[in-house]
Amino acid sequence: MPTAVRSHAKINLGLGIGAPREDGFHSLVTVYQTLELHDLVTVEARPAAETAIRLTSNDERVPLDERNTAWRMVSFLLEELRIAAEVKVHIDKRLPIQGGLGAGSANAVAALVGLEQELGIWDGVRGFPGLKSETWGTHDRAGSGSAKETASPSTSHPSDQDLSPGAPTSLRSAQDDSSVWMAQRLEIAAQVGSDVPLFLIGGTVLGVDRGQEVYPLPDLEPVWCVVAVPEVGVSTAQAFLDWDALCAVEGLTAEASTAKLNELSRAYASVFSGGIPRRRVQGAGSSGVFPNGEDLAGPLASALVRTGITSWIENDFERVVFPQHPSLAEIKRILAASETPGAACRDSCLWVSLSGSGSVLYGLYRTRGEAESAQLRLEQAGVRNQLTRTLPRSAYWEEMLL
Repeated sequence: MPTAVRSHAKINLGLGIGAPREDGFHSLVTVYQTLELHDLVTVEARPAAETAIRLTSNDERVPLDERNTAWRMVSFLLEELRIAAEVKVHIDKRLPIQGGLGAGSANAVAALVGLEQELGIWDGVRGFPGLKSETWGTHDRAGSGSAKETASPSTSHPSDQDLSPGAPTSLRSAQDDSSVWMAQRLEIAAQVGSDVPLFLIGGTVLGVDRGQEVYPLPDLEPVWCVVAVPEVGVSTAQAFLDWDALCAVEGLTAEASTAKLNELSRAYASVFSGGIPRRRVQGAGSSGVFPNGEDLAGPLASALVRTGITSWIENDFERVVFPQHPSLAEIKRILAASETPGAACRDSCLWVSLSGSGSVLYGLYRTRGEAESAQLRLEQAGVRNQLTRTLPRSAYWEEMLL
């Protein structure tokens, strides 16, 4: 029977970007937050002599070949585990495409979870929430190289097992140490895309390096969120080019970028103290080990208000996207109930921002009534929108499978 998986969206609670690196990428620091909004991904798979992957979707804009993140995830996973299978993936699109909500990346993780369920690889959905983040350090990923094992030499690696269709046992016997497979999943996810690994954690997640190095933050309680979906589209590639041009004008050097992002990392860590593991989940980026301070964990609304985080977090993409698309700054004003385009929130909201490079914007609100008022303002302006809530990690995994 096919496995149906909810593929949840994300927003960025602030996004700091560095100057372009020599490898062509950009270092960044962000806090990802998953939402209740989701696509629906259905996976059907069976062992076969040769691998065959077929994708379908209700949206003709979705690529149905190796350009699709879900396709690449399935391909990488089967190759890593030395499994041949016939796999069918259907993506029921409900989220905006290329809107800054991470929909494609979430689809990839949903395909992974569905494939695990279909082939009996690992019951990761039910096993994940109870595991402590400190156990994720079994493998330490060094840069873009392969994982380095720090577990005992006798620990089995999944790809060392007999995974052919005729193998007598399932992979579960090879994954007695769940942290080994969890680390392997993160490595596969990072090959697919920079913001794919966050969806293997869910809830509130710190992202550093290219965004693929991820740390679970405290499981925060939900608040109301209004997602505005403009008609205009934003090219992420162009947004980065515009950012590079701004860096050149302002003289943002590699050294200044490192200092900026390290300071931002420490600021986030002090706000969400207590939720960052002592050992890295993945990567050897610029973050290192974060300091511990006052325990500020609690409801997201409380954290945003009590710590004053909204007085200093910002999405750097707004500096280059809003001048190119002034209508997006106006939508931010509407969400914030402010008189000035692009301005911060008034008393009715907690935070308003572009998500990723856009074009989607969102607002966080204390009450449903305040969120519905924002919806009404958007509707009067002719802007499509959706009402949802932020989704904590525990609910993210509990609700993933239909």
